[in-house]
Amino acid sequence: MPLDAKTIHWERAAIEKLLLAEVRERRAARRWRMFKSLVWMLLFGALVWALASDRLPSSAASAPHTALVSIRGEIADKGEASAEYVLPALRSALEDPGAQALVLLINSPGGSPVQAGLINDEIRRLRAKHGKPIYAVVEETCASAAYYIAAAADRIYVDKASIVGSIGVLMDGFGFVDTLHKLGVERRLLTAGANKGFLDPFSPQSDEHKKHAQVMLDQIHQQFISAVKQGRGERLKATPDTFSGLFWTGEQAIGLGLADGLGSLDSVARDVVKAEKLVDYTNKENIVERFAKRFGAAVGQGAVSALRAAPALR
Repeated sequence: MPLDAKTIHWERAAIEKLLLAEVRERRAARRWRMFKSLVWMLLFGALVWALASDRLPSSAASAPHTALVSIRGEIADKGEASAEYVLPALRSALEDPGAQALVLLINSPGGSPVQAGLINDEIRRLRAKHGKPIYAVVEETCASAAYYIAAAADRIYVDKASIVGSIGVLMDGFGFVDTLHKLGVERRLLTAGANKGFLDPFSPQSDEHKKHAQVMLDQIHQQFISAVKQGRGERLKATPDTFSGLFWTGEQAIGLGLADGLGSLDSVARDVVKAEKLVDYTNKENIVERFAKRFGAAVGQGAVSALRAAPALR
């Protein structure tokens, strides 16, 4: 049946509306894709900027200033007070021609003797290389591995109520042998190697293992003592308690030769270094690294669970 002009016009208008709607929808989808791409690019740029900015000093370092590197919290591998984070900061600070001296701002209960030893060695090397003074300023606590680090400084300044010392080494754990027996639980430990179950908390501790652990502790303790004696020199007034693991107030530490005087970050920069301007070179874990670590831990958890039942070298 032939179509009249009105019907043809209506169909044409309907087709045009459909085509225009399709065009608008495609344009909207294209704009949305472009918007999402722009957002992702901005986010990526912000993350890159955050990663780079945390590796730079907090202000321009051309003028004379006091360089600052903070050592806070537990001294442990991969932490912000580890050699991985601290050593690059030390090098950057001392290589800057505007840095008149370096201040280590310490507030730490201690941690790994390995990390502390690495930092102590590098402080002494850099001090000899650059000829710039390095001072340690203690806030609340400078104990154990933290004092291991501080001992490498030219001088140590404390607050009168700071906690200083704890020059000793420990290895702690728990024993659950009797607990398992009372609960009727049998410990099944298979090893290849007579001492592979060394210090297993569910097995009785043998005299041989205890002696072996004590030898290791004594050796690390002597390394700690040597570093303190080398760093403090004739200023150290050693007593039978100095290397026993005891700790003292800042005021007592000065009398024992473990510290040189009272002082804060500002007073040392102003009165000792004679450069009040502070530039912070401390490396800090930023949001990118934190996310990467958490993501890596989440991915690795499944693999760890799968391998849990398999023999391992640990």
